[in-house]
Amino acid sequence: MSPKPPEQAGNAVAHALQLARETLPPMHPAGRPFVAGGLAATLLLRRLSKPLGTIVGLATLGTAAFFREPRRVPPERDGLVLAAADGLVSLIEQATPPPELGLPAEPRQRVSVFLSLFDVHVQRAPATGIVERIAYRPGKFLSADLDKASDDNERNSVLLRTVDGHELVIVQIAGLIARRILCETAEGDKISAGQTYGLIRFGSRVDHYLPPGSRILVGKGQRTIGGETPLAELPQGKD
Repeated sequence: MSPKPPEQAGNAVAHALQLARETLPPMHPAGRPFVAGGLAATLLLRRLSKPLGTIVGLATLGTAAFFREPRRVPPERDGLVLAAADGLVSLIEQATPPPELGLPAEPRQRVSVFLSLFDVHVQRAPATGIVERIAYRPGKFLSADLDKASDDNERNSVLLRTVDGHELVIVQIAGLIARRILCETAEGDKISAGQTYGLIRFGSRVDHYLPPGSRILVGKGQRTIGGETPLAELPQGKD
């Protein structure tokens, strides 16, 4: 069988690369140093010990999967609060927003989403609006599925003012294994619904504090898809 001409071979490679781009989700930039280091370690260790190199290679693949940032398509309907993260709705309750944001100490509806080690760990804007305030607070690293994690754990809070004037609070909370919270937006930034704005490594929780009068659309135990799942309907008119 004669070999393929260079043009056909080049087209085949380009087609394979295109299929890979369409099939495999993009990686968040924060994961690139970890994956690059893992690949380098894999190549080095395979020269010394193939089994050890294989183990490190599999761990590198797992790391790449952790930092995946799949494309999401937000609903076109207005007046929705979207889930800021993939995960499981673990709590729906009344709670006071983090005091470091300087908001009135009045309870609001809070929906908590717990992210397991296997969930996508980027956070996405729940609505289109302006970032009015960002407040980081150091804390403990309790298991993120505990009720007191919202109060005791390390966290980063974002106050978002929607285009209709509603206040939304999204809080990134570190977990038992998570030791790093990334927030890639700044006060005064405009962000769009579904846009990636942060990341938590590794295993965590995201709290959503809703404006008074919002109608919750999810139930405890339901799975959410960040940037796509409607979490609540905003009230008509400004808070």
